[in-house]
Amino acid sequence: MAKRDVLSSEHAPKAIGPYSQGIRCGQMVFFSGQIPLDANGEFVGQGDVRAQIEQVMKNVDALLKSAGLGFDDVVKATIFLVDLADFATVNEVYAKRFEGIAPPARSTVQVAALPRGARVEVEIIAIAG
Repeated sequence: MAKRDVLSSEHAPKAIGPYSQGIRCGQMVFFSGQIPLDANGEFVGQGDVRAQIEQVMKNVDALLKSAGLGFDDVVKATIFLVDLADFATVNEVYAKRFEGIAPPARSTVQVAALPRGARVEVEIIAIAG
């Protein structure tokens, strides 16, 4: 079995449950879903999906950097939305992180609810090396 390394960043919120911010297994890097919490664990953008996705993408950036990676290393993203009516706004902010590079494969799904009343959550998988 490949060795698993736990990844973390002080620039992203600490896990709020029994999970790691990220796990590297060989060249594969798996990051837990990010909701709009800042590095201190404070909720950002109550009711404002644009502010929420901007914070989420800041968190994703911090986690990627903690692993020595960038958005060009992301191969799969999953976006969870409480309301698909937020899709265009979320897509606009999300797309800015992939300008000039091939965006990853992606799924977007509507869910009944997200932790802490978030409207959006993003999880990613990246390849290192």
